[in-house]
Amino acid sequence: MALAMSSEAAAQSYMQGRAVLPIEVYEGDTLPVVHLKDVYIYQRPNFRNRRHERYYWRTVRDVKKTLPIAREIRGIIIETYEYLLTIPDAKKREAHLTAVEKSLLEQYTPRMKQLTFSQGKMLIKLVDRECDQTGYELIRVFMGDFKARFYQTFAALFGASLKREYDPELEDAEIEEIIYWVEMGVL
Repeated sequence: MALAMSSEAAAQSYMQGRAVLPIEVYEGDTLPVVHLKDVYIYQRPNFRNRRHERYYWRTVRDVKKTLPIAREIRGIIIETYEYLLTIPDAKKREAHLTAVEKSLLEQYTPRMKQLTFSQGKMLIKLVDRECDQTGYELIRVFMGDFKARFYQTFAALFGASLKREYDPELEDAEIEEIIYWVEMGVL
């Protein structure tokens, strides 16, 4: 036997402090249907020492700050590449790339200046993760070998490398786990 309520009866029931739940008949039984939010259970990381704990929470901070930027960069790269495919003339493509570079420098220079050194290195890793190409390869494809070498040399002066690849299995496994928990809204 299925229960059915008119909209007036449902409204009256709600007004009396009771909520009306949808029902479902299962093997002859009438059951209320309740949708619950997902619950995620995860084990807090085991820190080897206080220094490792500080490193972990700094990494969480860096991922939270740089992951959205890396995703924006991925979107810009895809959009620019797709638009470049529609331009038949090489000279016009070059002019468009120059305009895009100028626009990006104006837009992102203030944001990049606010990043710490460790966040800059994290951004290099996350761009490789999001785009599946190193920063060096992306610059080389869009801006040429000379600029790619220039930016690589500049990064090397500060101890970073645009050629460094993201390794989610070994070296960057902890970062990958942090990204997962950030995306789930746990961290």
